Amino acid sequence: MKTKQIILTGLFAALTAVGAMITIPLPFSPVPITLQILFTLLAGIILGSRYGALSQLIYLFLGGIGLPVFAGGSGGFQALVGPTAGYLWGFVLAAFVVGLIAEHRSSLKTDIFAMLIGIILIYLPGMMGLHWIAGLSFSKAFALGVLPFIPGDLTKVLLAALIKRQLSSRVPFIFGEEG
Repeated sequence: MKTKQIILTGLFAALTAVGAMITIPLPFSPVPITLQILFTLLAGIILGSRYGALSQLIYLFLGGIGLPVFAGGSGGFQALVGPTAGYLWGFVLAAFVVGLIAEHRSSLKTDIFAMLIGIILIYLPGMMGLHWIAGLSFSKAFALGVLPFIPGDLTKVLLAALIKRQLSSRVPFIFGEEG
């Protein structure tokens, strides 16, 4: 791992933590709206599969040891096994798969496709966690943990695609593993 990857991996772990601080609680759902997904998607699309996933693992580690980096300033091991833990673990999976797709081909369409897959990979374990741990039915888990977030997360996908395009033309050295 080179200096650039170390810095960027740590940066995206930190940005995901910052994204967790920007929280809009929904009175009808145990899952708040945050900007974590935006930075998770950007980690995958910019850092690639290995370092994108590593940035999210670092984020989970920091939260797991008790730093207040999860949504609403929470932290601790219980968040990694609680009702919304599936979303957190989905960040790692999403960053990896988004990065993997983006490593094979980079275009606006491919980036958007990769990030849509990433969103699904966050929703699925999140919904499973709500079902298994919170005891919600699948339909209720979908209604409370997925459906309200679709419009905002689609907006985040488009925003991430635009940010990536701007960064690739203005600071191209951050992309790729060389350097």
